[in-house]
Amino acid sequence: MSAQNWAGTHTYAGRIVTPRSLTELTELVASSDRVRVLGSRHSFNDLADTDGLLIDTSELPHALEVLDEDTITVAPWMRYGDIATALKPHGLALHNLASLPHISVAGAIATGTHGSGDDNANLAGAVSSLTYLLADGSTTTIRPIDSEFDGAVVSLGALGVLIAVSLDVEPAFQVRQDVWDGLPWQAALDNFDTVTGAAYSVSMFTNWLGDEIESTWLKSLVPGRVRGELFGAVRRGTDRHPLPDTESGPTTQQGGVPGDWADRLPHFRMEFTPSNGEEIQTEYLVPRLRAREALASLREIGASIAPHLHISEIRTMRADSLWLSGAYDTDAVGIHFTWHKDPENVLPLLPVIEERLLPLDARPHWGKVFHASADQLLPLYPRADDFLDLARELDPGSKFGNAYLARTLGL
Repeated sequence: MSAQNWAGTHTYAGRIVTPRSLTELTELVASSDRVRVLGSRHSFNDLADTDGLLIDTSELPHALEVLDEDTITVAPWMRYGDIATALKPHGLALHNLASLPHISVAGAIATGTHGSGDDNANLAGAVSSLTYLLADGSTTTIRPIDSEFDGAVVSLGALGVLIAVSLDVEPAFQVRQDVWDGLPWQAALDNFDTVTGAAYSVSMFTNWLGDEIESTWLKSLVPGRVRGELFGAVRRGTDRHPLPDTESGPTTQQGGVPGDWADRLPHFRMEFTPSNGEEIQTEYLVPRLRAREALASLREIGASIAPHLHISEIRTMRADSLWLSGAYDTDAVGIHFTWHKDPENVLPLLPVIEERLLPLDARPHWGKVFHASADQLLPLYPRADDFLDLARELDPGSKFGNAYLARTLGL
């Protein structure tokens, strides 16, 4: 199997092994000096890497148990798209999905990955318990009643190997997806709450140039209120891809056609290669109260950004209490950059962008490419010291440590 991540932007240094049972996994962890875990390999940086043993979870057994109408337990290396398929006969759903259904549960919750929606928490917000395999081969289960729960969810893989996760679920629901072209920037900024609250999930796609946002995707509950107009934008009658000049085949159906939650909330279909592939991704989570300021500031340097960009996406999420979450203690707005696979030109842009966003308390997405290091990042997380204490308690020998954690957390 390839020793690279999904987009080919990072080559792993560790020795990759592929256990096929929990017993084999436990033996590997207990007998190794340094360990990290590979899931769907969707991180765009060295988050999952190590100079030791890399555990590829792709051959471990899948398991999903419906505990009751509110809770399921899953093998955390399962992908969200596979979980959605397994939930369908039970008439159950997760509250939200990311733009890609191809990502694993463990990777998504460990990095605070999210979908969109003013009232929707990120994917980690659905977690109701976690079971970790610790450095010595023992296990621990952490629940909301435990004082360390909020630190153990978005964990960056620093605590142990996640081997079971319980998730909150709800009755399955229907969604329609409508795409609007040409939303005026000024209208979006002046009416930001109205625009992002216009549907269950809202995404705005822009290249930061001109006076209009290229496309705005409204994913509305069915039955429910459907927006009849959008500040002069034009509703499309045909499907489109988020990336310009790209065939719409891989995208989920648009045009207002109702469908199952799992077939509308992601932007891309499970059976297709996600997104573009030839790309680098960056994202910053900005406190909602600073979002207009952040967006206006980025538009000022749009001419520098656009030549190296496929597209940017703007999404929203509800505040949570998870210590390392980008939405910790604040409603947040995600500003995402899908760059050309051109690190020579893209990487020098990141400190320029961060110079504008970090003073607004923007937090980089842990699984994307960013420039900031621990001295800049730790002040952005009021519970950072508590997380570091938890990591040292559960992994005193730093078996799950790596260069990424040293650089970003000083761990």
